[in-house]
Amino acid sequence: MFRRILIAHDGSEGAKKALVAAIDLAKRCQAELHSISVEEHLPLYAAGFASPKKAEEQESQYFLAVTQEARDMARKQGVALHTHILPGHEVDTIVRFAREHQIDLLVIGFMGHSRVMDRIWGSTSQSLAQQSPCQVLVIK
Repeated sequence: MFRRILIAHDGSEGAKKALVAAIDLAKRCQAELHSISVEEHLPLYAAGFASPKKAEEQESQYFLAVTQEARDMARKQGVALHTHILPGHEVDTIVRFAREHQIDLLVIGFMGHSRVMDRIWGSTSQSLAQQSPCQVLVIK
């Protein structure tokens, strides 16, 4: 049914639940499984709180740890996970990646890191569901 599955992974609890579902689906469908984490550029006002260079390094280290944990989880289930950490706007980058890599299914968590702003349904997950070039599975 699905040949290529993409999990959008920001390290949040919602993304971790989505990862478990994506691994299971990839195993059942014998599909190629990809994970994408997007490093968004810091807003200019963030420079007042910490060195932008240091903040970018911390974000890179964070996503390296997130992707390593995800690969380990997939490996334990006998699934190879191809991880991608890309810079850019989260929604645009994921949609472009899905289109360019002919992804059949995008798996996303219902809520990510921005619970304060997105009480009802996360704006990122909602935007991905609307703009995705493929089917979307939203995991709660």
